[in-house]
Amino acid sequence: MIPLNFYLILSAFMFCVGVLGVLVRRNAIVVFMCIELMLNSVNLSLIAFSSYLGDPTGQMLVFFVMTVAAAEAAVGLAIIIALFRNKQTVNIDEINILKW
Repeated sequence: MIPLNFYLILSAFMFCVGVLGVLVRRNAIVVFMCIELMLNSVNLSLIAFSSYLGDPTGQMLVFFVMTVAAAEAAVGLAIIIALFRNKQTVNIDEINILKW
């Protein structure tokens, strides 16, 4: 049996990599993947605590988070494709479509 600490350390590492990717990278697709990585790290924490406590509530919550993440992925990719068709780039610094 793997201790709870290992799961939480892995989850914290994944979340930190995701935050670092969002802050440092300028490619919209990479930023989008980093946001998904942060969601998956939270899911790992929920599953770890659910298993540790013997309560299936965390596992049910993960299914809802995965559903929201799937909808977010579909909408996010559609927005990225629309921006690419309009601006011919996915670089966040070059996308100024909402500026006056």
